[in-house]
Amino acid sequence: MATDLATDTFLASPALRPREDDLYGIDAALTEEERAIRDNVRRWVDEKVLPIIGQHYLDGTFPKHLIAEMGELGFFGPSLPEEYGCAGLSNVAYGIIMQELERGDSGLRSAASVQGSLVMYPIYAFGSEAQKRHWLPKMAKGEVIGCFGLTEPDYGSNPAGMITRARKQADGSWVINGAKMWITNGSNAQVAVIWAKTEDGDEAGHSIRGFLVPTDATGFAAKDQKGKLSLRASDTSELVLADVHVPADAILPDSKGLKSPLMCLTQARYGISWGVLGAAMACYEEARSYAKTRVMFGKPIGGFQIQQVRLADMLTEITKGQLLALHLGRMKDAGTFTPQMVSLAKRNNVNIATECARETRRLLGGNGILAEYAAMRHMANLESVYTYEGTHDVHSLILGQAITGLNAFG
Repeated sequence: MATDLATDTFLASPALRPREDDLYGIDAALTEEERAIRDNVRRWVDEKVLPIIGQHYLDGTFPKHLIAEMGELGFFGPSLPEEYGCAGLSNVAYGIIMQELERGDSGLRSAASVQGSLVMYPIYAFGSEAQKRHWLPKMAKGEVIGCFGLTEPDYGSNPAGMITRARKQADGSWVINGAKMWITNGSNAQVAVIWAKTEDGDEAGHSIRGFLVPTDATGFAAKDQKGKLSLRASDTSELVLADVHVPADAILPDSKGLKSPLMCLTQARYGISWGVLGAAMACYEEARSYAKTRVMFGKPIGGFQIQQVRLADMLTEITKGQLLALHLGRMKDAGTFTPQMVSLAKRNNVNIATECARETRRLLGGNGILAEYAAMRHMANLESVYTYEGTHDVHSLILGQAITGLNAFG
């Protein structure tokens, strides 16, 4: 009886009653600053992104005019130190920014994720002090856009097999030859972090080094990826490097071996584990609103059992994903996280977001295929996110190795 009375009191009090989309009170687990950041980014996405992103998706164009504002608002490399012109925010705050950007579109979050985690982070982690001072403040403001060249046409999940080569010259400069594929920001970038094998390593891949390559260098070409049915509002390119000469100081001096680009991918995968929750939340909100207003057989379809089950499943999985991402972010801030934890979060959250988008599309019926609704756009985008930054299956094997101690790769 006491338990029932307590429950009744809890549900009867508006001050205590949980929001219908936050049954576990996750808002209360965020700091005041983190909530303010979320609300500010959400407001910006609502005002500047949502009214235009559907048309950009149909046209297959990236909204370049938003880059300057994204820089001004601190969306690029926000967790890097203030001394380099960045915001110096927590990893949780960074994740929240990615979440809200992907509420708008995966392509927008991808652009920010690549800029911060795959270009600014390696410069910060492996670059010289001169490289950090030169590039990071400009990139934080969005004055310079970067891209990350690791994946190749024949080497995606096995980056150690890359064939791009950097050959050192007598004067200390380098000549780079090779090709990279599926490169976000490739056509918009002014600088590329190119990973290439040098001649001073061994078969294990310890020769892999990172280079800062200006995209206007002779022999460098970026070609838009045509025919995409996913991430259409994203700049995705193929890069070709034909005898590209770069000076001796183009190399990231502390980049050594495959571990270096994999460390960058861990940063990006962390952001993805938050970002996709934004897409899932956008779909859930659309499904809930539609279910409460779409009338069929004389009543809103939200009053039918099958649609309530869909909404209950979506909210359950989103809540679990939010708790997972938040706990991972707190561990990352404490320095106690591991790459395997990031694999688990990326794998789980991308999967549940993909399912939320599919279920929303189905709940919307025929209207679900229209561009005026977000579900199918998110659904198509998430199919790419399911694959990039380590496929779902690759992350399964990373976890399998952690569980068994046995390597199932190759």
